[in-house]
Amino acid sequence: MLGIAAAVLFFIAFLINAADIATNDTFTSTNVMLIGLTVLALQTAGVGGGWGSRGRRR
Repeated sequence: MLGIAAAVLFFIAFLINAADIATNDTFTSTNVMLIGLTVLALQTAGVGGGWGSRGRRR
């Protein structure tokens, strides 16, 4: 699920950059891209996964 959120953030960053949309200092394309990279790193680390580390159930 976090991978999809990262893809959406990358697409928003692309649109901001490609359309040359004037945003405030918080939502620049670079900042949105860095948030997307953070979400992607969290997904790679296993945060937000559907499978828990509970072990086997009997």
